[in-house]
Amino acid sequence: MTLKEGQSSAAEMTAGFQPGKRRWFIAAVIGAALLLMLFYAVTDGSHISHDPILTAADWAGYALCHRITERSFTINGRQFPLCARCTGMYLGATLTIAALFLAGRAKWVLLPHKWLLLTFFGLIALMGIDGLNSYGHFFANAPHLYEPQNWLRLATGMGAGLTLGIIVFAALAQALWRQPRYAPLVKNFRELAGLLLLALVTTILVLSNQPALLYVLAIISTAGLLFVVTALNTAVLSVLLRREGQAVTWSDTIGPLLAGLALAVLELGTISALRWSMTGTMAGFPGI
Repeated sequence: MTLKEGQSSAAEMTAGFQPGKRRWFIAAVIGAALLLMLFYAVTDGSHISHDPILTAADWAGYALCHRITERSFTINGRQFPLCARCTGMYLGATLTIAALFLAGRAKWVLLPHKWLLLTFFGLIALMGIDGLNSYGHFFANAPHLYEPQNWLRLATGMGAGLTLGIIVFAALAQALWRQPRYAPLVKNFRELAGLLLLALVTTILVLSNQPALLYVLAIISTAGLLFVVTALNTAVLSVLLRREGQAVTWSDTIGPLLAGLALAVLELGTISALRWSMTGTMAGFPGI
């Protein structure tokens, strides 16, 4: 890594956050899709309990999330596809991945520098502490620090999700690109603060308890889960098949990503089917 790659001037920092036309086009398409979902939710709220998109999201979330009803948010009484903590984690990962992509860092592969990285891992530690405290409430006599709350599960999950997004983004870029850029994905604490601000706003939107917003955020969180699994599969397959570092253009990434997506759908579907066959419920576990 050269000094030029490892350090950036003020001009580089500004340029790094000026998305190109293609990135803005993709963002506009995604935004339009979200607006359509929002319109769908607002104009016919009666469909929520049997919504086919949320039902598909339920099955995806069911593979990796406990889905305990009391530890999940609801949309007009309908349970989220993911529990409060997983909702936060995959929303946080989605925010990070989207922010890095729009900032033009799709080919950047280095994790943040030491103190930034320690801060990110500190966010994971906070989720771990809250998770252990929450788990202790399954046992009547187990000690606990405080009363668990879904908003705490959401917030700590969101923080850990920011870290998850950084790691997944770096792994995927390293696996895909022939000429990646060896520069840290998050350069300084100002950029970390920007991600934390995005996470805070998203957390507030979830806690607003507005059905239309919750509908869109529930779908985004599950899409984030699917993307994380797809990205990890793509990275692993690239290594196993000795096809890492082959992409030169965006079209070269389609094949590996589709393979990762197909494997993700197979994995999540298989796990969900096995769990359903053993438990017969999509809400938590029998006896819990």
